[in-house]
Amino acid sequence: MNLTELEQTLVLIKPDALKNSLTGYVLSQLSEFHTALRFAGAKIVQVSQMLAEEHYAEHRGKGFYPSLIEYIRGNVHYPNEPDKRRVVAFVYQGPGAIQKIRDIAGPTNPHNARDNKPGCIRALGTIVPIKDEAGNFLGDRMDNLIHASANLGDAEREIKLWFRPVDIPPLMRLYATVKCQEHYYLKNNQLLTSYEQGSLLLVAPGDIVWQSDLEALQLLHKGLPSPCSIQTVAAKYLINESTEND
Repeated sequence: MNLTELEQTLVLIKPDALKNSLTGYVLSQLSEFHTALRFAGAKIVQVSQMLAEEHYAEHRGKGFYPSLIEYIRGNVHYPNEPDKRRVVAFVYQGPGAIQKIRDIAGPTNPHNARDNKPGCIRALGTIVPIKDEAGNFLGDRMDNLIHASANLGDAEREIKLWFRPVDIPPLMRLYATVKCQEHYYLKNNQLLTSYEQGSLLLVAPGDIVWQSDLEALQLLHKGLPSPCSIQTVAAKYLINESTEND
């Protein structure tokens, strides 16, 4: 089977699953024995503010958004143990990968999962009502243990957000890559091509990057419209790096 016949999907084991020692259970449910899918990438991530905001960009501006950011960053389940705040990220690969994983994960809402698909992973999750300081209801936060990409477009965006090309073996990469020829730095949310004190290196000559990332950086550096922001690109290349914002 060639790569054009395969799908990839992002799976995140979230802090509530880690807190409740469900990592082994989740992995057993998603194993190749049950799904015929294979790992294409795996990493442990301390989720930065930037990465969290980019992952949940579609919810930006909603009342429960701040709580969602705190949740994925591990601040909710490990308020006093910052060293334990992490997410385990995987790329699964194989025929029909997206739907297979979502079927095993179950409905997004844990209550619906328990009612309509008992035995699925998210049936073990919880729902937390979010209120403002005045006690007004803002929405529900789904503490549903794992994230699974919803469709092909989301899978590509999310895999490229959480994984650099070098995190995935060359023969398992589904998306186009290129070799960078320039330096790109980030300082105060501004893109630079030469080092300035306090700037953070994103990519350097010789680095293998997603082609879409390099094209975005080139457009942004020229001040031209880009399909994504500098934060979208920077979030992945600064994964597990210490920044002033975190």
